[in-house]
Amino acid sequence: MPRSAPKLQVIRPARALASRAADPVASENLTQRIADSITTAIIERRLMPGTKLAEQKIADIFKVSRTLVRQALMQLSRDHLITLEPARGARVAEPSVDEAKQVFDTRNMLEAAMIRRAAAEFGTAQIAELRAHLKAEGAAVQRTDVPGRTRLLADFHVVIARMLGNEVLAQMLSDLVSRCSLIALMYQSAHSAAHSYEEHVAIVDALEKRDARAAVRLMESHLQNVERNLRLDPRTPDLGALLLPEGL
Repeated sequence: MPRSAPKLQVIRPARALASRAADPVASENLTQRIADSITTAIIERRLMPGTKLAEQKIADIFKVSRTLVRQALMQLSRDHLITLEPARGARVAEPSVDEAKQVFDTRNMLEAAMIRRAAAEFGTAQIAELRAHLKAEGAAVQRTDVPGRTRLLADFHVVIARMLGNEVLAQMLSDLVSRCSLIALMYQSAHSAAHSYEEHVAIVDALEKRDARAAVRLMESHLQNVERNLRLDPRTPDLGALLLPEGL
């Protein structure tokens, strides 16, 4: 059966969106709302790589002008979450194998340094906040809430950056994690949500003990496991074996 068209999650403000479009600040907020909605749909695996994003359709959903939609799409294009082509319009990006490897390499470099600093600086309050996040992750995994667990598992990394007070790092990681969600869709990740959750628990255990070496090792292992379970190097099929009956 054909897959039904994914729906964007829209949170409407109290007043009609269109009536606020003339206000520059309101317009900027609406543009960001559209971009955030599309990003969330990608992270939660409701929008697949290659999905066409028609400007007029999105404008109708949010009850805004196509100009605001176009601005949101341009922002997402700069973030490498969608592609804009003159003849084809906007589509959810389809990351290449090289891009996927570079994204994970960048995350390894950033998150190793981040988790080392977290092990040195985090106290009781930060660990308690992470434990609360893990509790939400575990509950989502248990009830097979796929969109919820996908978002929470991704947010774990960004939460650590924000708790360090580094909003620039948090934004960089947020962008990279979103791209990783697309990569996982493109290359059929076999890394289960339960495994990711267990690895997150082990990382927080190391942070609580202020064991920087163990925390870095566990974070690197976690990211390597996620990457390793992607089909980035599919085997080329043997056409002879596929086309000829066995024994001929």
